[in-house]
Amino acid sequence: MIGQEFQVHTFGCKVNTYDSGMLQKNLSTQLGKLDSEKKIHVLNTCAVTAEATKEAVRLARRIKANDPLALVVVTGCAAQVDTDSFSGLPGVDLVVANSHKGMLSEIIKDFYKGKDQKVFKSNIFRKDDLEAGFGLEGEHTRSFLKIQDGCNSFCSYCVIPYARGKSRSLSIDSLVKRVQEISDSGIKEVVLTGIHIADYQDETRKENNVLEDLVENVLKRTQIARIRLSSLEPKEVSSRLLEIYQDERICKHFHMSIQSANTKVLTDMKRRYNQQDVIESLNQIQSRLGNVFIGMDVIVGFPTESESDFEDTYKVLCETPWTRIHVFPYSERPGTKATSLIETVPWEERKKRAQLLRQLSSTRFQTVALQQIGLHKKVLILNKDSKNSQGLSSDFWPVEISDKEYVENNRGKEVIVKVDKFKPYENLNNEGVLHAVQLS
Repeated sequence: MIGQEFQVHTFGCKVNTYDSGMLQKNLSTQLGKLDSEKKIHVLNTCAVTAEATKEAVRLARRIKANDPLALVVVTGCAAQVDTDSFSGLPGVDLVVANSHKGMLSEIIKDFYKGKDQKVFKSNIFRKDDLEAGFGLEGEHTRSFLKIQDGCNSFCSYCVIPYARGKSRSLSIDSLVKRVQEISDSGIKEVVLTGIHIADYQDETRKENNVLEDLVENVLKRTQIARIRLSSLEPKEVSSRLLEIYQDERICKHFHMSIQSANTKVLTDMKRRYNQQDVIESLNQIQSRLGNVFIGMDVIVGFPTESESDFEDTYKVLCETPWTRIHVFPYSERPGTKATSLIETVPWEERKKRAQLLRQLSSTRFQTVALQQIGLHKKVLILNKDSKNSQGLSSDFWPVEISDKEYVENNRGKEVIVKVDKFKPYENLNNEGVLHAVQLS
């Protein structure tokens, strides 16, 4: 049976990218050929900011304007929390919230059978299951694997718990099986991802197993060459986890979701750690692991962040070890507690603080990049070049290799190279790529 023509448009985070793989797989295998020539467009939306929702609305309108006969389906986080933005939109035919995302194929089939219901949504906090899903590997060299979904934190600036529901996890045994399948397919790296992976718990065993147990099982029971973890918070970098990171198959790369390094602001954000936790976690990572790539998320201009609070964060970041900061000027998100705070930081001041942190990040990134010259690194040659690089080192540096024939002969393989220079990107805040020469 010939399948229906469809396209999935992905917004937002890596978890959404993974979910889109699940949607593509399910639509390919379950949809079949419908009694229609309409092309189906599925918008897997993001709701982190109000602008993300507006972006999805604009795309839905554009698709319908270009192809009035197309079927436009909106799903994902914005469909769950900003349902009204799409339910009354003429360009949208179906709104399928996260609560019903796993039923998307059946909902589309029912639409073509004449069912006139447009919105499918229920209380996301009553959703106990977590679809196993798929990452569509195809021509990729790395695979994302969602181990957990939902969040129990309810940070004051964040709407994600209302979009994704409570934290729930897949079992260790099912994830180990999936990692081995990924490895058997020829993929060398798996990224264990989720909305809040440190909340991971396998409740199917006699004793609840946590993230460290999962990683240890993946190391012991699979042959995957490289394992990478997604975002962690300072208190979640345990001594046990750092010991696990001694294994050479664990990528020496951390993505730290710190958001601020000022205790008052962290308290107002409802984060579950303080300034000292930030300092200790960053120092512990470096002292235990040495030359490691640490990326961080930081929000500036939170409503209660005074100028001295920002200066406090800036000072701490100047004095702690890390590699790069992803800087986000605070953006009001309807539906979050932070929007009710009386204090506000003018937008121009938010941009000013963001620029100061980006300049700090730029200087630090270039400094650490220059320290990589002369080092040997394990590099995964990607099946498709990314920006100016052909490979990604285990510790997350983009790597360029001049010998094109060598690159083509080693696509999808892990090789050892020697870094001989750092090449900054033009007009990109001194970020850039490591240049390396092959050793074999």
